Amino acid sequence: MTDRKRQEFAKNWELEKLENGRMVLNMGPSHPAMHGIVRIELTVEGERVTGSDVEIGYLHRGFEKTCENVTYNQCVPYTDRLNYISPLINNVGYALAVEKLLGIETTPRCQYIRVIMSELSRITDHLTCLGASAMELGAFTVYFYLINARETLFRLADSVAGGRITPAYTRVGGLTRDLPADFGQKAAEAFKVLGKNMADADKLLTRNRIFYDRMHGTGAVSKEEAIALSFTGPVLRASGVPLDVRKATPYLVYDRFDFDIPVGSNGDNYDRYLVRMEELRQSVRIIEQALAQLPGGPVNYPDLGVTLPPKEEVYGNIEALISHFKLTFEGVKPPKGEIYQAVEGGNGELGFYIVSDGTGRPWRVRVRPPSFTLTAGLSKLIQGAYIADIIPTFGQINMIGGELER
Repeated sequence: MTDRKRQEFAKNWELEKLENGRMVLNMGPSHPAMHGIVRIELTVEGERVTGSDVEIGYLHRGFEKTCENVTYNQCVPYTDRLNYISPLINNVGYALAVEKLLGIETTPRCQYIRVIMSELSRITDHLTCLGASAMELGAFTVYFYLINARETLFRLADSVAGGRITPAYTRVGGLTRDLPADFGQKAAEAFKVLGKNMADADKLLTRNRIFYDRMHGTGAVSKEEAIALSFTGPVLRASGVPLDVRKATPYLVYDRFDFDIPVGSNGDNYDRYLVRMEELRQSVRIIEQALAQLPGGPVNYPDLGVTLPPKEEVYGNIEALISHFKLTFEGVKPPKGEIYQAVEGGNGELGFYIVSDGTGRPWRVRVRPPSFTLTAGLSKLIQGAYIADIIPTFGQINMIGGELER
């Protein structure tokens, strides 16, 4: 090392050293546990975190401004790219928001199918969170178990929507297509794979001494603090607050199903793990009830001013042809007004605020992503913890970059 380099090193070292032996360290975005887009500036004393500044970014999608420059249906593929682990929930939440603006309600069969596909997405979201969190703590085998189950469910969703990660399955007023005839049978087979892999993961993790010690008591937050930080979803419920949009403000046909909202008591990472494990079981329970109750009928709203006509009509009927072109080029035209529609996403409340000026394009689109408030509260969760505790804590808030830095 040259004298000049040695002097620069010494100068930087002095800048990073603070009084009382504290130091400033940089964690992320290249750190693998930060998932590529989050940077934490840590102030540490030994191994203890005495202060932190969480910086998001590096994945700006421009979702909201892009949606203001396309028609309402053309926004659907962009919603896939918010939480890309549970895209179907994004599809459904956005479609419900536009339908609320229009003052319409979709057909009963469409509502049941939307519930089924949303719960499939919730399962894949939780499997990803639990598998990745376990892997980051060294439980690599558990990751393969849970991702194997996720792959089975991705294939099931693909058979319906025609896409694994970006399905763009909903349309304003309905769906792109109905369920395939053998969907019930394939779902039952997929749930057997899910049950086996969950049981294997449960045996390896839940009573594992190392896993328990890394999770229990770390990242803890009280119910009062969680509410003050605007937390929602499994992180809030792990603190003992039984808030779930599906129960609090029911949408679609969730009020017709019998399911429980699991809650924790300690508000720590271990409770978050347990809550997500139980929510997997409850989602399977909802899907099985929905399949048993699934009514017949169409899946699209019967109005050519809202939904595209069938192709066979477009080719042989002038009114259908005109409707097809007007919807494709001009889009649906909700009356002037504004609405907010929330659904229960994989990480909590996912809300869409839309302002209509009466044209075929939204005047304003705003999304309330659950990952944003959870990441904003990360400094509180890691305050006073060890540096190593950041890994399970960040893993259990399940930050998804697409909706965090939208």
